[in-house]
Order: sequence, then C-alpha cells, then structure tokens
Amino acid sequence: MFKLLVAEDESALRMLLADTLEDEGYEVDLACDGEEALERIAEGSYDLVVLDNMMPKYTGYEVIEKARQLPDGKQLKILMLTAKSQQAERDRVLLAGADDFMSKPFSPLALVQKIGEMLDA
Repeated sequence: MFKLLVAEDESALRMLLADTLEDEGYEVDLACDGEEALERIAEGSYDLVVLDNMMPKYTGYEVIEKARQLPDGKQLKILMLTAKSQQAERDRVLLAGADDFMSKPFSPLALVQKIGEMLDA
C-alpha cells in the first residue's frame, strides 16, 4: 500500500482529497499548512506528497526546497497543486523540484489517475 501526504490548507478540499485517495486504497496523512507538511515529511516515509502551493507558514515552493534537503528528500515524489495554469507557472513548479503539477480546479478522478501514473514510474 502506498503512503501519501496531502498538504492543503482548505479543509473541505483536504478532506475531499483524503476521502478520494483512501477510497482508492492509499494510506493518507494530512497537513494543513507548510510547516506541518515539512514536519510530517521529516518524520514519515511517504511515497508521494500532494502539495498545495499557496499555504500558510511555508508555500509549496518553500516546502519543496526544504524537503529536498532532507536525507530521503531527493527520492520523494511531489505533485504540486496550483491555482495558476500558465506555462510559466508549470515551468516554475518543475524547476522548484516538483515531479508534476495539476491546476485547480481539477477532477478527483484526474488526480487519482495522475498519482497512479507517478507511482508506477
């Protein structure tokens, strides 16, 4: 079973993501801001992190930068969620160290598919 961390500050979306991913058989931990996300990444062993970009305390970019410096951080797969969909934003997300990104709003089914692809790679 794959273990995921969902870091999202909007509680309704965080719970929707958790419910959707748990229904697909994933083990899911939750974080409500960037600081909590970093703490969980440092403590746990995750196969993939679903990371919102605009969060309190640390942005998604800051979480990626700090997570990549952790001992297991280079291998961690990160899917960034962002409200911006322009090519420049996609380039910035990937340059920051995310493995992929999805623009909000998105279909929960598309998210499940993207995560499946990332974990199969």
